[in-house]
Amino acid sequence: MTTTPESIDLLIESRWIAAVDPDVVLTNHAVAIRDGRILAVLPGGEARNRYRAAENVSLNEHILIPGLVNLHTHAAMSLMRGLADDLPLMDWLQKHIWPTEAAHVSPQFVYDGTRLACAEMLKGGITCFNDMYFFPDAAATAANEFGMRAVLGITTLEFPTPYASDANDYIDKGLASRELWRNHPLIGFCLAPHAPYTVSDASFQQILTLSEQLNLPIHCHIHETRQEIADSQLQHQQSPLARLQKLGLLGPGFIGVHAVHMSEEELQQIAATGSSIAHCPTSNLKLASGFAPVVRMRQLGINVGLGTDGAASNNRLDLFGEMRLAALIAKGSSGDASALPAREVLRMATLNGAIALGLGHEIGSITAGKAADLCAVNLGKLENQPCFDPVSHLVHVAGRESVTDVWVAGKCCVDHKTLRPAGQNDLESAIALWQNRLEVR
Repeated sequence: MTTTPESIDLLIESRWIAAVDPDVVLTNHAVAIRDGRILAVLPGGEARNRYRAAENVSLNEHILIPGLVNLHTHAAMSLMRGLADDLPLMDWLQKHIWPTEAAHVSPQFVYDGTRLACAEMLKGGITCFNDMYFFPDAAATAANEFGMRAVLGITTLEFPTPYASDANDYIDKGLASRELWRNHPLIGFCLAPHAPYTVSDASFQQILTLSEQLNLPIHCHIHETRQEIADSQLQHQQSPLARLQKLGLLGPGFIGVHAVHMSEEELQQIAATGSSIAHCPTSNLKLASGFAPVVRMRQLGINVGLGTDGAASNNRLDLFGEMRLAALIAKGSSGDASALPAREVLRMATLNGAIALGLGHEIGSITAGKAADLCAVNLGKLENQPCFDPVSHLVHVAGRESVTDVWVAGKCCVDHKTLRPAGQNDLESAIALWQNRLEVR
């Protein structure tokens, strides 16, 4: 008896598939996709017999991985890439970044800067980013044009910017943007108090209430520099983390960004509360903030994802670079060559970030039922040969230049290294205009 093949939208066959969950690398398998979701992962021959696809993609030299999740960035700051290099964090912020933002940040600035970031991230295999910046409606519009998945921060500060006047104004405007995009399948929101040194106890308490009422994650810089901790001890007689713990913010929905300077007791607190950490190794080094104790975090079972931070302090939105650097720093700082093996680093860049954002059920692994957020990486080029372990190659050999194709919810966003969306048509001219304006300043 002959069985009629089942109709699907897309069948991707690949030499290797790194599923992440389960932690397996499949050879000569295929991913069947319908209505933007993964229907099945199965051997290529079986897939061809079982399914009739509207589109077939054959990746003979590639490894197919889940789309990368950038757990912390300031996307629109791409317009300030390289504007103020080689400076410590507070000088960089107070003397250069904040004055530039005061003079230039607007909905158009955020729209164009986020478009630039989306183009860079998609071409580097990033399909989802967790943002902390101003004018989230403009950022959402940009991400939507590129077909990208985004979690946008309801950023909160106590001081005025061109976006808002005080903490209540930031929160009100962020919630209004969230309401506009509530039903969009790829756009979500989180609460994003900037840092303990820029947010009051009263605002943190309001943010915690909103987090509980709306079931939104909280995304906050924490323990990035020694100076931040010393200042907190003087002002509050406790560390920033202890202050957040006392206020009740730590928990499974809390994402602490950087977490460079952490005592054993503080790491135990993070682990006990189920909080997540966004590890940003390049930014930590470039701003001379230090080395986050990621090996100890993982030993304690803390969920650690990877972030690029903004392009103004990195200066790339490149998770391949972050994976490699995270692995090398972990090995070098711990004296243990087995620390952060490649498969664990890949999980940090995919499923761990998804879990931190409350999206672990939706993205982060190549698993039947999840959204088809996928990235194809070509390992067949001469500079990538020979290849004994494709996942090791992802972290230690290949770079974002090896990414050829990217899908978000089953829709192709990068096709043979070319961005598909029309959103980038006027992007180069828009960026040139912003460069001229910022250079004049």
